[in-house]
Amino acid sequence: MRAEALKGHLDGLLLAALEDGPRHGYAVKEALREATEGRIDLPTGTIYPALHRLERAGLIAGDWSVVGGRRRRTYELTAAGRTVLSRERTGWQEFATAITAALGTRSWPATS
Repeated sequence: MRAEALKGHLDGLLLAALEDGPRHGYAVKEALREATEGRIDLPTGTIYPALHRLERAGLIAGDWSVVGGRRRRTYELTAAGRTVLSRERTGWQEFATAITAALGTRSWPATS
């Protein structure tokens, strides 16, 4: 799936990838890929700027650590991020329900 198809949904996906606990950027990318059975495999050039934007917005908090001699930035949800994730899920369910109804196999109502 291309990044363009995810416009408007990327933030919610990244927040969901952090829901179970802190992850470094590449682990966020991999969690998203694994959770979608490879259907969403975004380039790091999409993931990292979005993580930085979410951090500036106060939805995630980042912290530096050293693992195996390499510095890594680990991110975790903030309370505000959990609130936004909940809203994103509700909004997605409403959107998915509407699209499913429109694209379903039933016939459209006649108009006059």
